[in-house]
Amino acid sequence: MTEFDDRDDVALATPTDGDPDGDPPSGISGNKEVGAIAHLYRAEVYRSTVWRQRLDQTTNWAVISTGIGLSAAFASERASPFPIVLVGALCIMFLMLEARRYRFFYVWRFRARVLEIAFYVPMLRGEGARIPLDRGTALSDDYVKPQYRISMIRSVGRRLRRNYGWIFTILGAAYFAKIAIHPTDVDNFAHFVRRAHIGPIPGWLALICGVAFHIGWITLAWKTWWDERTDKTKMADFLKSREDVNFRPPTKGVTPMKADD
Repeated sequence: MTEFDDRDDVALATPTDGDPDGDPPSGISGNKEVGAIAHLYRAEVYRSTVWRQRLDQTTNWAVISTGIGLSAAFASERASPFPIVLVGALCIMFLMLEARRYRFFYVWRFRARVLEIAFYVPMLRGEGARIPLDRGTALSDDYVKPQYRISMIRSVGRRLRRNYGWIFTILGAAYFAKIAIHPTDVDNFAHFVRRAHIGPIPGWLALICGVAFHIGWITLAWKTWWDERTDKTKMADFLKSREDVNFRPPTKGVTPMKADD
């Protein structure tokens, strides 16, 4: 998906009474409009749920592949550690696929979240159903020209912190155990390096690549976490601007839920 739609922005006419250049109405609160918004919210929640299930599918594939790889690596004394490396590469592919799916999921989640804040929150506060109108809101602009709400790098970082970091940790520990203690303990470091060889790849090179890989994903997970923590933009993951929503700070002593997963 490359910026959902590359078409030019669609010019939408805003209904006004009298002067076409005047301010638009303050809002619409008719039964038809309220019903349409309710159905729209159900559709967006359904779509976000479907994409969430697709995220779980790729995670399940990674977990199953990890189990198969570990079983093959520890099946016999002469078994090579290569299945662990192969499963690690396969999990990288699953991670990239899941990160892409997470970006799609976040589009529908964004829309559902905006509807909750701008429409349902006022009703729950007893302020009545009111659909604010202006010449461009976070939600209306998103329907005119959809766009991703999270970058690919941040999406990868989130999936690493939530799921794949644990999988890579287990694979790293299994690889170390395979060459260090299976089938017998190594006698010295030279013996450890010799066991780490994978076909024509010498053991020292395999170890360097493995350490570099684990340092890389840990750095990426930490960097994206730090970027999100230091992001001072209000509701950066959902809204570029929240001027069109009725927002109140959380009650003192109540910790707001993180918009992370």
